[in-house]
Amino acid sequence: MAARQTQQRTQTTQPQPPQQQTRENHVTTGATVWLTGLPSAGKTTIAYELAGLLRSEGHRVEVLDGDEIREFLSAGLGFSREDRHTNVQRIGFVAELLARNGVLALVPVIAPFADSREAVRKRHQAGGTAYLEVHVATPVEVCSVRDVKGLYAKQAAGEISGLTGVDDPYEAPESPDLRIESQDQTVQESAAAVHALLSERGLA
Repeated sequence: MAARQTQQRTQTTQPQPPQQQTRENHVTTGATVWLTGLPSAGKTTIAYELAGLLRSEGHRVEVLDGDEIREFLSAGLGFSREDRHTNVQRIGFVAELLARNGVLALVPVIAPFADSREAVRKRHQAGGTAYLEVHVATPVEVCSVRDVKGLYAKQAAGEISGLTGVDDPYEAPESPDLRIESQDQTVQESAAAVHALLSERGLA
């Protein structure tokens, strides 16, 4: 009897397999965080900073980079209003698919038109999927100085046209879930602000 009791105690104190520990520590709440703003506003930089923070907490995270989407999913689209709308809807579809399967989808994409963003929001609402809109409200004057891709310089030189916020419209969100003035704070502070919003909504 004593031997049996000792064996039972030994069995109950055995460590869990690593796979089981990983599963239990894995956070599965999904949501889409759409970071909208002008070119060179800091959207992608903030998204990747936030992604690192969330992954360190056990979240599954994907960053849907606008340039990569253009290359692999929307290569045939141009920059007309209709094509921009189609591109945003494609990205919104992928984001919602990821989010409803437990992934935090971070989307640093300009999405210049309010009706396009609203259509994405409604898609998420229809599926009961969490959706947050973050306006990275960096002024065009600051963006043109940053000019990460050289677009503002090319537009000024007459090499390109249709640059959002300069000679093509950008409809800023009237009531985003969060507005970030990235020129007044660090990337880490901006990412922390989005993280705080996710925590407030029970998503992080």
